[in-house]
Amino acid sequence: MDPNSDNGAPIIRIRELSTRFGTQVIHENLDLDIRAREVIGVVGGSGTGKSVLLREIVGLMRHASGRIEVFGQDTAALDDAGRRALQRRWGLLFQDGALFSSLTVAQNVEVPLKEHSKLSRALRREVIDIKLALAGLPPEAANKYPSELSGGMRKRAGLARALALDPEILFLDEPTAGLDPIGAARFDDLIGHLQRALGLTVVMITHDLDSLYAICDRVAVLTGKRVKVGTIEALLREPDPWIQDYFNGPRGRAAAGTAKGPGERKAGERDEDNL
Repeated sequence: MDPNSDNGAPIIRIRELSTRFGTQVIHENLDLDIRAREVIGVVGGSGTGKSVLLREIVGLMRHASGRIEVFGQDTAALDDAGRRALQRRWGLLFQDGALFSSLTVAQNVEVPLKEHSKLSRALRREVIDIKLALAGLPPEAANKYPSELSGGMRKRAGLARALALDPEILFLDEPTAGLDPIGAARFDDLIGHLQRALGLTVVMITHDLDSLYAICDRVAVLTGKRVKVGTIEALLREPDPWIQDYFNGPRGRAAAGTAKGPGERKAGERDEDNL
């Protein structure tokens, strides 16, 4: 499937990307466009390089060949100043939040503010309070350490840190992994709400079929070292065996049967997660 088959200017443009670890080939001549203000899920079987792709986009890993452009800039050609300027424009949430264990939640959120801004301490504190509220955390969470938080609250604290610099792109690596179904659904609702309210582009690595149906505009399936991209409805027309097994298996059918469109909460549902 051609990644450019639908209209929309790409905010991330990947061309002929190849990734190798020794003799092992992970990606080979991979092309992918990610549009502004879309939510795109990235899925694939074990060893297809989902998290590797995310790390290459944000510069945490180097690819063997090809080109990755973010906001029209070749990420491999940037100097340190250019790279730092680009990093200000995205936020990243790893699994379980990846928080600094020796810092409080507030101090964790403050890290990118100290590194990338010249805000006064008082203004940083105001921003921290706003970001914690956006992530659905109560004010008293600010002074807690990661070890004092539930898994759901750690993810929300990591999300608050990812939002600290008002990013245009939000990268999520398995955001609902480890959450119970209620917590996962509430986290999906939160991401969908933030994407619409803030105009974010969201790139989400996930295995969660419920998340794909709930908030993703398109899905990129890594298969056979390449990628196939489209809406779930379009992907269901693909003859690829893995895609058919993934979306038409018991879990896929269950997710499709209970799917709600973005913003279509049941009466009484809220974004708060009391995990």
